[in-house]
Amino acid sequence: MGGVDDTSLTEKSAATNRTSLWGARFAGGPAEALARLSVSVQFDWRLAPYDLAGSRAHARVLAGAGLLDAEELGQILAALDDLEAACAAGTFRPTVDDEDVHTALERGLLERLGRLGGKLRAGRSRNDQVATDLRLYLRDHARGVAAALVELAEALVEQAGRHVDTATPGMTHLQPAQPVTFGHWLLAHVQPLLRDLQRLRDWDHRTAISPLGAGALAGSGLPLDPVAVARELGFRTSFANSMDAVADRDFVAEFLFTTALIGVHLSRLGEEVVLWTSPEFGWVELDDAFATGSSIMPQKKNADIAELARGKSGRLVGGLVGVLTMLKGLPMTYDRDMQEDKEPAFDAVDTLELLLPALAGMISTMTVRADRLVAAAPEGFSLATEVADWLVRRGVPFREAHEITGRLVALCVARDCALDEVSDADLAAVSEHLDPSVRDVLSVQSALAARTTPGSTGPGPVAEQLAAAADQLTGWREWAAEQVVPR
Repeated sequence: MGGVDDTSLTEKSAATNRTSLWGARFAGGPAEALARLSVSVQFDWRLAPYDLAGSRAHARVLAGAGLLDAEELGQILAALDDLEAACAAGTFRPTVDDEDVHTALERGLLERLGRLGGKLRAGRSRNDQVATDLRLYLRDHARGVAAALVELAEALVEQAGRHVDTATPGMTHLQPAQPVTFGHWLLAHVQPLLRDLQRLRDWDHRTAISPLGAGALAGSGLPLDPVAVARELGFRTSFANSMDAVADRDFVAEFLFTTALIGVHLSRLGEEVVLWTSPEFGWVELDDAFATGSSIMPQKKNADIAELARGKSGRLVGGLVGVLTMLKGLPMTYDRDMQEDKEPAFDAVDTLELLLPALAGMISTMTVRADRLVAAAPEGFSLATEVADWLVRRGVPFREAHEITGRLVALCVARDCALDEVSDADLAAVSEHLDPSVRDVLSVQSALAARTTPGSTGPGPVAEQLAAAADQLTGWREWAAEQVVPR
């Protein structure tokens, strides 16, 4: 934020000819090195619309307390509207002399109103201002992140709908395990995104508490109404403790945890796309518009978006670690260390708003080579579990069925043959419980058809998952479109 505790009225300093929100008790201005270290307006200027919204609400509360008359309130609201329009048009910008967004906007207000502009600072501090601004900013932009998550999830759902019954080798330890459908696999990436959306909404509920009115740390001695301010700004309630209100950055850390976990989920998806598009897999072909080439090797087609998803996850995790480390040793209440909370939060928003649409485009336009998936599905003895289950249905304890099937696989490895290529005599030699009818389960389609329980990989359960995911995403799209900050 950039803020030293002070709530006194500020005039333009005759000595420095700059607007300052503190300094009357000092004999001189700050050293250049301190000024350069303190300045934050180069990154917190993006909070300007939210600071102006808070100023409008605060002006109305001051009027309600009898500290502004109707004419003064009208003049201040008109000046704030004019200043907001100038900010949006770019005709009002911060200068090198503005310490932070609050200083810059007060300068703009003083330029429009003169001495009257100074009345707006009564009853508030930069400490409660910035805590309010940042909550408003993140609540607003969390909706944008959510909307982009929905777009990616919908791209995955759309692709999954084309491959409800397309067989592919499911894997554990990156080794063939059991056949699954590719639709089921793609929907496995949708579930974490749905949880991310849930986390964002849960976070938003906890964050919808207004700090405005807490002042520097002790509340205000003026007859203000923090609850009215909270409601006007789209918060569900006001703070319970003024010291906590200005000291709390849980909402930043929790937001960064959620974005870091989103980054991890995107990284895992990106890693799989890198594998799927490699010649060794050859399962997926990326659209030319969502792939890159090499400056020296003409044949290359690289999954750069997927690789950047992996790389940027480290950036998101790093932002979380940085903020947690900054917070861990702070005494109550506001400390200047907290200036370091905004850049990681802004960077997380920027990163996801840049990355998610690219991933959604990559997924929605990629071509799945179903023939290669189907051909690979039975490789690596992926139907071995079907043999064990067949034995269990015949009353063999699974422990024994597992051992019998393991011996059958060992025989196939020695003979360099598939499970369904073993002779009747060899089946009998492996176990008295094996007979030729076991071949009935040694097909990928029968293995998939056998998976009928909810959430499993059979075509029926996958179709149910598709419908449920699509329904949930409709609800999430509506939530993401909600307006939380008054315009």
